[in-house]
Amino acid sequence: MKFRRYSFVVTSCHTGNEYRFTLPLLPIIVCTTMIFALPVLVGLGARWSVRAELADLSATAIALRMENDSYRDATGQLANQISTLQGAVDDIRARAAVDPDASRAMDRLPAVVRNRAMGGGSGSVMPASNASASPDTAFDVLRDLLGAIENRLELVRSGVERRQVLAAATPSIWPVTGWLSSGYGGRSDPFTGQNDFHPGLDISADQGEPVRAPADGTVESASPSGNYGNLVVLDHGFGIVTKYGHLSRFAVSPGEQVKRGDVIAYVGTTGRSTSPHLHYEIWMNGQLTNPLRLLAQH
Repeated sequence: MKFRRYSFVVTSCHTGNEYRFTLPLLPIIVCTTMIFALPVLVGLGARWSVRAELADLSATAIALRMENDSYRDATGQLANQISTLQGAVDDIRARAAVDPDASRAMDRLPAVVRNRAMGGGSGSVMPASNASASPDTAFDVLRDLLGAIENRLELVRSGVERRQVLAAATPSIWPVTGWLSSGYGGRSDPFTGQNDFHPGLDISADQGEPVRAPADGTVESASPSGNYGNLVVLDHGFGIVTKYGHLSRFAVSPGEQVKRGDVIAYVGTTGRSTSPHLHYEIWMNGQLTNPLRLLAQH
């Protein structure tokens, strides 16, 4: 099959020479088609490329949105946990306040009594590990750290509560208003004049003056008891027991729970006594203790 051929004549304006070019039709058509088709093909390729990039961007945006929602939820959980911890800290701060007199008295308690009250064991906060660049890892580390802090706060709260209970159980106020007529330790017996050991304090006061519990406790007994006369015994827990002798009458019954400041009896002169006064003793773990060690000095 033969294709038409076309001749092109070019004449020089200066010399008048003619130049003839003969070209077949098919190459001309092919070249022309390619010249016009190339931009179209380039445009189509660019369009397809843009579509692919848009699809990738859309998929990336969806993934980022999901990841952002996940981090937002994690951040919200951490914020709630931090808020809870802050509330726990505020609660512990409020509970940690102890009456100054009770605090001073607790400081003078024997170590065995304090240890029994406060218990053993201690908690430690887990050190934060070296977090990687991954936010997920950082959130995991924060969760673990906040969890450890929360556990530590529970231990601290428990310790504060035990300290509050011990403070309430520590005899720290004078049980009666009066003056000290006989101290703890060696003295002359008021009946025989011989050397004697006095196991408590004698606080002189008017007949019928109210006697108040110096700490929270349970009435162990309230009955006549030989030389003590009418005697009240309070058990404050943690091995702490107090006794109140020579009472005129009782204001409590055995098994009754009392709070610091509650009236438990009234001053008298029953038993081996020369005048109205309160005989006051403190026992710790079965051992006598000088009450002045714990009494607030007013």
